[in-house]
Amino acid sequence: CSVILLPIAITFCVTWWFIRFVDSFFSPIYALLGINVFGLGFVTSLTFIFLVGVFMSSWLGASVLSLGEWFINKMPFVSYIYSASKQISAAISSDQKSNAFKEVAIIRHPRNGEYAFGFITSTVLLRGNLGTEELCCVYVPTNHLYLGDIYLVSSKDVMRPNLSVREGIEIVISGGMSIPEIITTLEEAQVNDDAARLGKYGVPQV
Repeated sequence: CSVILLPIAITFCVTWWFIRFVDSFFSPIYALLGINVFGLGFVTSLTFIFLVGVFMSSWLGASVLSLGEWFINKMPFVSYIYSASKQISAAISSDQKSNAFKEVAIIRHPRNGEYAFGFITSTVLLRGNLGTEELCCVYVPTNHLYLGDIYLVSSKDVMRPNLSVREGIEIVISGGMSIPEIITTLEEAQVNDDAARLGKYGVPQV
């Protein structure tokens, strides 16, 4: 029974704490005005965040943000925190034009029979005497998402599991506890889809 109730209780407590935390931003202002309605500060905070997002998407907002980032980058300790937070935000962003994690990757490391879980951040062409080879820049976290190692791996040696970047981040943050029991590579998933289209007897379905 506790196995079922514990996740529900934790979810409820975290959600309740989040609502009270966000509500506390504007509820003191309403209290000074004599308005004592629980949740009104929460709604006001969400509205404020929405309006800030609309403003920041404009040219003027982008200019103000750039100026603010310039000031923050001049602060030694604060700039490190802001930079790390911005990188994590970019990692889970759906904008693939940004410096975000592109794909989830599995590479053989540190030796045969062992694998490391990471994220493809970019690709690079390595030119040498034997020709040109495409390498994938794979970021392998060693301490959640803040610290990690970077490996340049041949594209042919990178396995791409059928997992989204968000799922990959959840696996890393949970210490591997949220990893699925079966992981299928994208190539294998494509082969299975093609076989399903051909039908049971290998004849294309009509």
